[in-house]
Amino acid sequence: MPFKPEKHRMVSTKSFSEYTVGDLYKAPSRTITEGIFSAFQAASGDNAPLHYDLEFCRSIGHDALYSHGFMTLIQSVIGATPLAHELGGDLIGFIEQSSKFLKPVYKGDTLYTEFTISELLPSDTTGVMCLSVFIYNQKSEMVLSGTQKYLIKL
Repeated sequence: MPFKPEKHRMVSTKSFSEYTVGDLYKAPSRTITEGIFSAFQAASGDNAPLHYDLEFCRSIGHDALYSHGFMTLIQSVIGATPLAHELGGDLIGFIEQSSKFLKPVYKGDTLYTEFTISELLPSDTTGVMCLSVFIYNQKSEMVLSGTQKYLIKL
């Protein structure tokens, strides 16, 4: 049987109707390294000393480099979980997000991200999947809470 790239999947796909409110997805843990700071700076253009100058951080009361809120937020991408792979070609797009930054994140912190399906809103040909998002640090402190919405083919 010949190889077919379109059949090469990490996980089996699921349709919108197979999901349930309360389904939980976890992303792998990630330690925030100096490399992540550098990659974020290169991608974002952010040059604020709060995020890249250790002596400046110390002068304002932080013992380590202070993570930009968006650098923390990017740890909440569903592509790091089986969810995006289960949705496969039915995932049309990311349509909305909100978040609250609850605690500081520093270089060396390890983050753990969880997504819970909070609402499923079907329409005629598409549906909206609403997710509650929580990010915790290695001290079990919640550092971010938020919501995300995705447009899905039915």
